[in-house]
Amino acid sequence: MKQLDPKAVWFFFFSFVLRSFIPIIFLSIVGLGILGDFFDESFNNGSEFPFGLLNWLWVIIPAFLVLCFVWAKLTYHFYRYELLDNGFRKELGVIYKKYVTIPYDRIQNININRGILARILGLSDLNIQTAGASAMGGGAEGILPAVSMAVGEQLRDELIQRTCQSKNQGL
Repeated sequence: MKQLDPKAVWFFFFSFVLRSFIPIIFLSIVGLGILGDFFDESFNNGSEFPFGLLNWLWVIIPAFLVLCFVWAKLTYHFYRYELLDNGFRKELGVIYKKYVTIPYDRIQNININRGILARILGLSDLNIQTAGASAMGGGAEGILPAVSMAVGEQLRDELIQRTCQSKNQGL
C-alpha cells in the first residue's frame, strides 16, 4: 500500500490547529471568566497567585502544538491507499481503523481540489464520487487528502481508465 506525500504531516498539523483554534479561543474566554471570578474571590486577601493564569499559556500552547504535531504524524503514518484489480482501497485511523473499498464500476466522477493550504504545500485532494453517496447529497465517498499534484493527476487518470474498462466489460 502507498502512503500520502510526506508534506501531508504539515497539512494535517495546520488543519488540526486551525480546526481547533476557534473552540480553544471560546473555551479560553469561558475559562478565564470562570477562573477569573474564582481567583478574584480567593486571592482578594492580599496574597498573590504564585503562577499567574497568563503564565499557563506558555505551557498550554506549546503542549497543544506538540500534541497536534504528534497526532498529524500518526494520521500520516496510518493513512494508506492502493489500486486493486476490482477497486480503490484506502485505510485510515489512529485509534479506530476505517477500511474503504470503492469498486471501479461505482465511480461516477473524480475531482482534484486544491485549497489554499494544499496549494502552499504543493498538495492536492482527490475526491472520488460514487452513485450512492453523490445521490444522497453526501459528497465524495472516497477522499484522498494531501497527495502531491503529480500523483493526484496520475491517480485520477488511472482511476478514470480503470472505471471505463470496468464499465465496458459487460456480463
